[in-house]
Amino acid sequence: MEINITENRSISSSIQMFYSSVNNKVVVVQGLIGLLLCVNSLMIFTFIRQEVFRTDTRYILFAQMLFLDSTLMLMTDLAVLGAYFQYPLTSILCVILCVFMDGFTYGTPLTLVVMCLERYVAICLPLRHADISNPKTRLIGLLLVWLFSFIPSLTELFALLSVAPFSFWFSSAVCNFDVMNLSSWHSLLRTGISQLYFLVLSAITTFTYIKIVVAARLASAESKKSASKCLRTVILHAFQLVLCFIQFWCPFIESAVMKIDITLFVNVRYSNFVLFLILPRCLSSLIYGLRDAKFFLALKYNFFFGMNKNICPVLDQGTSNSNANTCT
Repeated sequence: MEINITENRSISSSIQMFYSSVNNKVVVVQGLIGLLLCVNSLMIFTFIRQEVFRTDTRYILFAQMLFLDSTLMLMTDLAVLGAYFQYPLTSILCVILCVFMDGFTYGTPLTLVVMCLERYVAICLPLRHADISNPKTRLIGLLLVWLFSFIPSLTELFALLSVAPFSFWFSSAVCNFDVMNLSSWHSLLRTGISQLYFLVLSAITTFTYIKIVVAARLASAESKKSASKCLRTVILHAFQLVLCFIQFWCPFIESAVMKIDITLFVNVRYSNFVLFLILPRCLSSLIYGLRDAKFFLALKYNFFFGMNKNICPVLDQGTSNSNANTCT
């Protein structure tokens, strides 16, 4: 146990030296996260303002993904700044922060898979879509996403509780996720869980993709356009999922690199952090917020604070026709 704690402190010291010496990388992270939070905030505001979005399953799932991504980026940024400024944090607070960060990390790919399933029902089971996608099933689906998002982090927390000495919880160090891995089997547990999620989510995504491809080929000329649009959406889902899934393989890569050189390890971890944690979250708003014509119109209207009369926002359900003519 003491050996593993010492190793974790060595890694923390190396990460601490890395962040304190590489200003440009920290600036890049701040810029990306700042831009992401601004765009996501505007999109969440747009979702809240329009009732038509708040009653549609795909927009609700999109809003949840924006919330998960924004919260994860905010918490991650706090961890990055803490490492950069070498701010010590007690282990108990660091563990709590890591548990929530890990849960939100799994939340995005899980939400993406549910969005794929929603598109599958819409195109392959159109007559049952209204019955399946109702407020009750939406609530159940959202709760299941949150439940399965936090199963891995809570499992790792209980594993840590079983071996961590009492003094560990009140020790102070620069916070990083390695605090969760006091023993080698902790790393194996984390890797095993991530690979299980990788296999299950990949299988579900492949299933929905194949079903929609078959439905698109069998569709009539009138519904081919709708099927093709759903197919493109699932392809974009799959692309973003690939980036998220690669993150599940990062522990393999990082653990192998750490045995070679600790400096190389922190550089590889930084690259993985930018490419497979930040980048997929940036794509969420670009892929789903800007591709949807209805949402993009409302987004553009809110961006100009409603001052541009040439942009007509999406009207809430029940809005009278007289109000519909107020936008010119």
